[in-house]
Amino acid sequence: MRAIGIILAGGNSNLMGNLSKKRAVAAMPMAGCYRAIDFALSNMSNSHIQKVAVFTQYNSRSLNEHLNSSKWWDFGRKQGGLFVFTPTITATNSYWYKGTADALYQNISFLKNAHEPYVVIASGDGVYKLDYNKVLEDHIAKGADITVVVKDIAPGEDDISRFGVIKTGDKGRITDFEEKPVVANTNTASIGVYVVRRRQLIELLENAAAEGRTDFVKDILVRYRNIKKINAYKIDTYWRNIGSIDSYYRANMDFLNPEIRRAFFREQPGVYTKIEDLPPAKYNENAIVSDSLVSSGSIINGHVEHSVLFKKVFIGNNCFIKNSIILNDVHIGDNCHIENCIVESRDTIKANTKYIGEVGKPQVIIEKSLRYTI
Repeated sequence: MRAIGIILAGGNSNLMGNLSKKRAVAAMPMAGCYRAIDFALSNMSNSHIQKVAVFTQYNSRSLNEHLNSSKWWDFGRKQGGLFVFTPTITATNSYWYKGTADALYQNISFLKNAHEPYVVIASGDGVYKLDYNKVLEDHIAKGADITVVVKDIAPGEDDISRFGVIKTGDKGRITDFEEKPVVANTNTASIGVYVVRRRQLIELLENAAAEGRTDFVKDILVRYRNIKKINAYKIDTYWRNIGSIDSYYRANMDFLNPEIRRAFFREQPGVYTKIEDLPPAKYNENAIVSDSLVSSGSIINGHVEHSVLFKKVFIGNNCFIKNSIILNDVHIGDNCHIENCIVESRDTIKANTKYIGEVGKPQVIIEKSLRYTI
């Protein structure tokens, strides 16, 4: 493909609450076995983009560990590869990334040293499958300066005020772009994927930096919407941003839908992730499991219903788990009742504990009980 890829994965979301205190949003576990960034990385690989840069910043240790080998996404190659860029102190700059445009500008040498004519920019917190080649073909065919991938958000599907909201005119040209409006006057939202000519991007970033502007959306897309030809490319396939507790919960529970599960788990091209060598899930004599995802390394003794269990989860005897997400390496003692909850990874839930959240408002459980005591 005639493009390089950039994944913006350095952000934090206050709407994630305690879930993002120990990791970046792009490193959040998804669908039992993935991390959020795996979807963007897999899309890059499946679109045959050979050179991809990931910009990390906030609480990046977990994300950097996940990205420590590029082979899982087939970027381990002589030409191209996977690059991870964190804020770097230099003789002329000692700042962290002050915004998405500033992150791109601080690593502008990556753009200048590339030979590909186009750049695909994606956020690391979206769950979707997309062939970026189709977006690039549309971008070239319409002679656009920048192409923004968008999707219509159905009422009640998500809080559209969390996104950039756009209006389009003739032939898909964007006529209005409002970032995170208080009241949205349209249901079309940007999914955080952009295609732009590389030389054009370098020029826009240098102009923004000279004026002290740091945000890609507000200081480039919104500011130049009437000057540059900025087009929309609309998708109608599954997409969800996980930047809030509610949307994260919904995205994971969506994978209990057989059609969505088939689209991501069975249909080609696939979604790739870092593999752990774990035994298959074990269901003991008293285990009852229905309508749930249970990942490898888990041991089930109790009742699990309409839930997502990540890797190495232990469910004790006489437990009842319903409508809940149990993250990696959680130990739940005997006789526990957990419903409408998200249990943080590496937690230990003491025996005879009860947590019941509201329907539609999942409760986040963070326990610091010691699993092993002397």
